Amino acid sequence: MQKLTIQFLLINCFLAIVLISCGSVTKHYTPKKLDKTSYTVPYFTDSKTDYVYKTNISVYGNELSGIFIAKKINDTTHRIVFTTEFGNKLMDFEISETDFKVNSIVSELDRKILINTLKEDFRLLLKKEYLIQEQFENSSNDIYKSADGKRDNYIFISKKDQKLEKIVHASKTKEKFTLLFSSENNIFAEKIQIIHQNIKLKIELNYFKSE
Repeated sequence: MQKLTIQFLLINCFLAIVLISCGSVTKHYTPKKLDKTSYTVPYFTDSKTDYVYKTNISVYGNELSGIFIAKKINDTTHRIVFTTEFGNKLMDFEISETDFKVNSIVSELDRKILINTLKEDFRLLLKKEYLIQEQFENSSNDIYKSADGKRDNYIFISKKDQKLEKIVHASKTKEKFTLLFSSENNIFAEKIQIIHQNIKLKIELNYFKSE
């Protein structure tokens, strides 16, 4: 039953891709003189820390819960493990900006569309350095544009406390998905949301506090 539930939620639902309307990503932002040429993300950088989060995946109105574990294993690579709430391993992979290696995956999840979506999501989540080409602002954020192949990343830094609040991954005309961060100290993110704009997929990570 558990395998059938996972298969239904995380395979069939991924096949129904819905495109959103087009428009300039920066049309609501004001250009600003560039004040930095690079940005270093403060999260997931400590190789001594196991980053453990309770995970909730919402896909086309269906819910699936589990555990997400990320570990920095060298200067460029993180290892990520997904398990069920009962500790059964679903997926184990290593990821960097240039490489992706699947160590193990249950057969129900071994689908190219799912793997490629998660690879793109978590490659951006764990990316450390951004080179900045342009800068914008709105009422509450300084916004830095960083080229990412044929797409761009927009990094939102709070004007109030200089915390990283959001990263938007976009094409030239539309947003693809967004990372939202909630952090008390701008060193560790207690809550992370990955929200897709072109498919009905949302991943929520809440820091798992051991008793």
